[in-house]
Amino acid sequence: MGVDCRELFRKTTVVIPTLNEAEAIGRVLDEVISAGIPKENILVVDGGSTDGTREIAASKGVKVIVQEGKGKAMAIKTALRFVRTPYVLFMDGDYTYPAAHICDLVKKLEEEYDFVIGRRQWNSSSQGLIYRLGNWALTKLFNTLFGSSLGDVLSGMYAARTDVLREVSFEMSHFSVESEIVAHMVNTGKKVTEIPIRYRKRLGEKKLGLLHGFGIAKDMFRLTWRYNPATLIFSLGALLLFPGLALGAYVAYNLLFEGVKYYFKGLLAVLLTTTGMISLLLAIMTVYMKRVEIRTQIKLEEIRREIRNITEKGHQ
Repeated sequence: MGVDCRELFRKTTVVIPTLNEAEAIGRVLDEVISAGIPKENILVVDGGSTDGTREIAASKGVKVIVQEGKGKAMAIKTALRFVRTPYVLFMDGDYTYPAAHICDLVKKLEEEYDFVIGRRQWNSSSQGLIYRLGNWALTKLFNTLFGSSLGDVLSGMYAARTDVLREVSFEMSHFSVESEIVAHMVNTGKKVTEIPIRYRKRLGEKKLGLLHGFGIAKDMFRLTWRYNPATLIFSLGALLLFPGLALGAYVAYNLLFEGVKYYFKGLLAVLLTTTGMISLLLAIMTVYMKRVEIRTQIKLEEIRREIRNITEKGHQ
């Protein structure tokens, strides 16, 4: 750790949301403090633990608050009311994210990025194959829906400019909050980047189950309706391809092998297939249009920053 990291740490609040993490929170805080983060810049936001998590955290000399409402989204929303630094970094309290990466993430904010994701480096000892495949599938779904090219949209360790993070609505609950944050960033022209980080096996009971993945996927579609409704509408229309092709195959089979002609069913099959195909092409087109829009927004934001920098230099 160099002097630059110590200076960055004074500008950064490290927020750790917790819920019954007594087994891990002590070691997590020891790591964060040892990394050089001032204790007054560490905030533990507890979701109502009953296993002594808050007491352990308080014994380390850091600030501990109880979040409003339930779920991780409310923990983040509550934390932002107490953050007074220009940068904020979130990490889970289950020991999976090494504090050694804090400086690397915050450094990227100094390079004028708005949001920096810690892209987890998986291995068989830190996470099971099913969970790794699920994370891969959800990230691919997110990239398809929002026209991005990220590697880990569900990482629980990320850094952001505080004022930018406060723009997020935080309407998604529980484990979908990270995808909501990233969706806001990429769809409003914010500069987003990733850096690889080590990912360890968690301490304590796992809270994320396989069924939560379906909930996260559902919420991604809800976010698509907010940020890119055209893609969602045309994607739903593309589903008409399946009944159209099935009905067409049925009509063709009866015509060729049974000699039975189904005029109405044949016409319906053509209409469904044509509508589905057109919708699919339009869905693909809207994805590429969204990518162009995002790139344009990023360029405009860069121009605004240059203008602000020039203006500030002129006033000095």
